[in-house]
Amino acid sequence: MTSTRGRLAALLGAVAVIAGTTLATPAVADPAPSAAGGVAGQAPCQGAPEFICGSITVPLDHSGAAPGTLTLDVAMTGNTDAPKGDLLFLTGGPGQPGVPLIRRVASKLQPVLKDYRLVMFDQRGTGERAIRCPGLQEDMGSSDLAVPRKQSIADCAAILGPNARYYSTADTVADMDVLRRALGDKRLTIDGVSYGTFVAERYALAQPAHVAKLVLDSVVPQQGYDPLDLGALPATARVLRAACAATGCTTDPAEDLAATVRRYGNGVRILDAITSYEFADPNYGGVPEALHEAANGKPEKLDAFIDTVHQNDAAPAEFLSQGLHAATLCGDGNYPWGTSDTPVAGRAAALERTRRSLAEEPEQTWPYDAATATGGGSLLVCLDWPRMPVPPAPPEHRKLPNVPVLLLGGDRDLSTPYEWLFREAEFVHKPEIVIVPGASHSVQSRAVNPLGRQAVYDFLLG
Repeated sequence: MTSTRGRLAALLGAVAVIAGTTLATPAVADPAPSAAGGVAGQAPCQGAPEFICGSITVPLDHSGAAPGTLTLDVAMTGNTDAPKGDLLFLTGGPGQPGVPLIRRVASKLQPVLKDYRLVMFDQRGTGERAIRCPGLQEDMGSSDLAVPRKQSIADCAAILGPNARYYSTADTVADMDVLRRALGDKRLTIDGVSYGTFVAERYALAQPAHVAKLVLDSVVPQQGYDPLDLGALPATARVLRAACAATGCTTDPAEDLAATVRRYGNGVRILDAITSYEFADPNYGGVPEALHEAANGKPEKLDAFIDTVHQNDAAPAEFLSQGLHAATLCGDGNYPWGTSDTPVAGRAAALERTRRSLAEEPEQTWPYDAATATGGGSLLVCLDWPRMPVPPAPPEHRKLPNVPVLLLGGDRDLSTPYEWLFREAEFVHKPEIVIVPGASHSVQSRAVNPLGRQAVYDFLLG
C-alpha cells in the first residue's frame, strides 16, 4: 500500500480547501456528479496528444451527508469502438496518479490496445489536484517506512481537517463506479498494480456485476496491508538469499541482516532502503556486501547506501501524495490499537504491548526485530493521526466474483511479497497465478523477464 511502497517527495501550502475539492456554499448548488453524461471536456492530452483527456465530477461524500465535489482527471486511448471494451488501469501508492503515466502504461500494454480502450484516472487526492502536505512529503518522499516528524503529521492532519475521512479506498471505489457510468460501460476489465490491486479487489466486492476480468499485479490482499509488515519482514530472508544466489555472492545476507539489526537497532532504515532499492535493482547488488561488513562492525558502506536511497526517494506530491497516502491508510487500516476511530490516548500503549509480544516470538520478525515491525513510518503516522470515523469494510473472507482473475508477482518483490499473492488467491474461484523469476515490484512495468507481460496479453485477449 503500499503499500504498497512508492517513489516520491516535497511540497508546500496549508490551504483551507484541499486541492481538487469544490466546497459548496448555501447560495450555490453542487455540480451534478458525472454519470451517463460522459467524461467532460474531452480534448488531446497536453504533452501526450495521442491520448484523450477529460474529467469527471464526483461527490466529496458519496453518502450525501456532506456537501462538495471533487474533479478527477481522466485519460484514454482514442479507440472508442474497441471490441473488448474498456480496460481500466489502476496505479498504486496510495497516492500515485494515473493520467501522467498513460503513455508509459500504453507502451507496456500495446499488444492488447486494438481490442481494448485503455482508461486511467487520477484517484481523489492525487496528480495535479494532489493533497499537499509539505512536511510529510519532505520527510517521507516515496517511502512507506521513513519515519516522519510528529509536527509533519500534525500539520498534514490540520491541512486535511474533517475532510480526511473522505479519502479512504471505499471513496475511490465509489468514484470508480461514477467513472464506469460516465464511460457508458456495463462491465470493466480492470488491471491493478500494487495498491491498485486492493482497489480493484474492493471494487469487485462492491460491484460484482460490473467486473469482466481482473489483472492483479504485485498483490495487496483484499483484507488490506499489514501495518506491522509481518509478511515482508520474513520474506526479506528469502528474497535476499535468492538474489545472492543469482549473483554468486558468498555470504548469507539474511544472517548478516539479523546480526546488523541486533547490533545497531536500524531495522526500519534497512527495510526502507532495500524495499526502495528493489525498483532500481531486483538483484539488490551491493546489499549483501554492505550487510556483511556491517555485521562485522563496519557499518559505513551500509549507512552510505541507506542515505543515498533516502535522498533518491524524494519526489513531489503530484507524483505520490503523502497526504493522500496518510489519509487513505489511516482510514482503511486495522492497527494494534484498532482503527482511526480509536481514541488517540490509548494507541501508544497498545503498540508497546504488541512490540513486547512480538519480542517474545522473534521468528515472526526475523531477520528483523520487534522494533522494526512497530516502527515503520506509515504505522507511526496513523498512531498520531486524529480520531476520525472510518467507512465499513466488506466481509474479509468473501470471495471475489466468479470472473477470470490473473495474479502476477515477482519473486524478488519486498513491497508486496508473493506470500500476499497466495493469500489473495484463496479468495479467487479459479486463480491463474504467474510468479516471474528475477522480478521485483510492478511486474508489467519493470520486469526484464517478459513472462509476466505475455501472461497479461494472453489473459486479456483469450
